[in-house]
Amino acid sequence: MSYFDFHHHKKNITEGIYNLELFQTNPGIPYSAGIHPKDIDEDNLTKQIEWLKKSITENCIAIGECGLDAMVEAHAEVQNKVLLEQINIANEFKKPLIIHCVRRFPEIILFRKKSEFPMILHGFNKKQAVADSLLSNNFYLSFGKAVLYNLSLQNTLKTAPLDKIFLETDDAEFNIEELYHKVSEIKKISTEDLQDQIFTNLQTIKNG
Repeated sequence: MSYFDFHHHKKNITEGIYNLELFQTNPGIPYSAGIHPKDIDEDNLTKQIEWLKKSITENCIAIGECGLDAMVEAHAEVQNKVLLEQINIANEFKKPLIIHCVRRFPEIILFRKKSEFPMILHGFNKKQAVADSLLSNNFYLSFGKAVLYNLSLQNTLKTAPLDKIFLETDDAEFNIEELYHKVSEIKKISTEDLQDQIFTNLQTIKNG
């Protein structure tokens, strides 16, 4: 059984979901494609949307990363418009969404109702209250490197349902296997059972 890396930026990883950068072409491995809030360009939005739709091939597992970010240049209302457009595309193509969110969690939760398919909050490293709010609104949470050293996040992960989690490296330099072993320890299950559960979760989000 493989150590599936739910969200990564490295083309040499085949067991996972590669984050396709804007205007990149099909890398030949499973990937996600989306318009990140930092990349939104109002003057070229039509071209960006066209690229996204053309990028949805058999290898495209999910739409994303996309979402809302209070720290980037694009105005909040423009971000809302672009996220809604991507949710509509995900609904049309029957794809889950990989969500990026910075300081706009109450708003991202409102968008959950507009999606017919699962939404996965990637790189989750926030407090228990945020996790509880997301989970109660049927989000999945994908955890990364912070789990290895953040005790508060470890406690949050301890209470997160196994059928609602994924593990990822994102753009950090470390071995995903290390994260699997740590999470196995936290959840008090075998690494093999954790691998099986992540695979099951993956099939669930693919099937909507």
